[in-house]
Amino acid sequence: MRYLLDAHAIIWYLEDSPKMSQKARDIIDNDENDITVSTTSLWEIAIKVNLGKLKLTVSFNEFLDNVRSGDFDILPIEDEHLKKLSELPYLHKDPFDRLLVATALAKNITLITIDENIHKYDVLYLW
Repeated sequence: MRYLLDAHAIIWYLEDSPKMSQKARDIIDNDENDITVSTTSLWEIAIKVNLGKLKLTVSFNEFLDNVRSGDFDILPIEDEHLKKLSELPYLHKDPFDRLLVATALAKNITLITIDENIHKYDVLYLW
């Protein structure tokens, strides 16, 4: 099965946070699953770290190295994601989350997220 991690999910997983649900952790740890991180989430994390709105346990550069050296597929932003984004109803103000929803819909991927605003969309998700 293929899954797409929201920004908080990749952070909490790599930082071994107790905020991470056991269900999500088990899915990520299962080698039979393809776990994807969008460049959208990495972009969001970089911006929030730069603005001082997010503190990681390591520098952003180390965090990015950890993502890249982990067993995660990095998914770039593609035209089909942007096309799907242009069709989404405006149910969520966060542009990063809206692009993640569009990506998940375009790729038919289940999102791993706790964000209740994402749950407003007709997208597969779990936590």
